[in-house]
Amino acid sequence: MKIIVTGSSGQVGSYLVEHFSKEHGVIGLDNRPCPFPAAAEFSKKIDIAKTRDLGTYFKDADWIIHTAAQVSVERSLKDPIFDAKNNVIGTVNVLWNAFMSEARNFLYVSSAAVYGNPVKVPLPEEHPTNPMSPYGASKLCGEKYALAFAAAYGLSATIIRPFNIYSSRADPESPYSGVITKFVKWAKEGKPLLIEGDGKQTRDFVHMTDVVRLVDLVIKKSKVSVGRTFNCGTGERSTILELADAIRILSGGEAQVKHVDPRVGDIKHSCADITNAGEILGYSPSVPLGKGLKEMMA
Repeated sequence: MKIIVTGSSGQVGSYLVEHFSKEHGVIGLDNRPCPFPAAAEFSKKIDIAKTRDLGTYFKDADWIIHTAAQVSVERSLKDPIFDAKNNVIGTVNVLWNAFMSEARNFLYVSSAAVYGNPVKVPLPEEHPTNPMSPYGASKLCGEKYALAFAAAYGLSATIIRPFNIYSSRADPESPYSGVITKFVKWAKEGKPLLIEGDGKQTRDFVHMTDVVRLVDLVIKKSKVSVGRTFNCGTGERSTILELADAIRILSGGEAQVKHVDPRVGDIKHSCADITNAGEILGYSPSVPLGKGLKEMMA
């Protein structure tokens, strides 16, 4: 198969390029050089939000996996126009080129941020979508455009909504890194682990290995996956306090914990209902949080 992965220099995209290049023809696209050698050899430097004609890469693609995005909630709050240009205009450009190039299937990597404040937990795919940030709004907009292209042009579109992704490829130097990446960095540097609020808020932390596994199942089982939306998580909730304690223990018990002001608009609880992914695709998470944290600390 011919598979295109946008955002190939990022955490999600680089793992997908590395995974699918073992058996398929893969082209990765990103507006910055790929820092990961196993994915870099398959990647091309190109800005998918600004390059109108992507047909050279997309022609006759079996799958286009769209992961390219501005992924920080904090940055979207500070610069919502930048967020929209990347996540909305970039997505529309990729969709239009996919249709014009006669690509067969489009997989949009969305986000659990589209749900907003949960009405119930775990969150099923049919849960109301009321994003609380420009980032969540732009990802939901991308979903709607993918579905609109499916209805208007017949483009095959599938959506996955990852929850809190983590892996050793997340950039610890980025101010927008996830809480696991931040905690691990601080623990290794001997700095206190800063918990926003009381730390009782819960999250569903999913290792990148399981995100790749779900994408792989979507492609392998396209007869039942196409046209659907799937949550990508573990179905397990962990409090930020539990996370901090686990990392503190893995670091030798020396890391201190310090509470700071809660983040404005922060969601209290979040957890994926992965029933559909399990029943339709046979998906089940394979990396428990404890195992993933050991890898991160190593």
